[in-house]
Amino acid sequence: MTIQNDDANRLNELEVKIVLADDMLDQLNQTIFRQQQQIDALAQEIRSLRQQLPQDRNTSGTALLDELPPHY
Repeated sequence: MTIQNDDANRLNELEVKIVLADDMLDQLNQTIFRQQQQIDALAQEIRSLRQQLPQDRNTSGTALLDELPPHY
């Protein structure tokens, strides 16, 4: 009878581990999905910012390299 109890206990432990692993997998999938959404939003924001930049950066007035900081 103890062999059957040992087998039942081992089976229960395996079932618990499978449930926990499945839950962890679901959480990881949700995290990856949220991160991909953030990456997509950031990429869209970068595209938007690039469109706002002047096409010819040389005509925007003085270059930043030509300006000296105030402490010079």
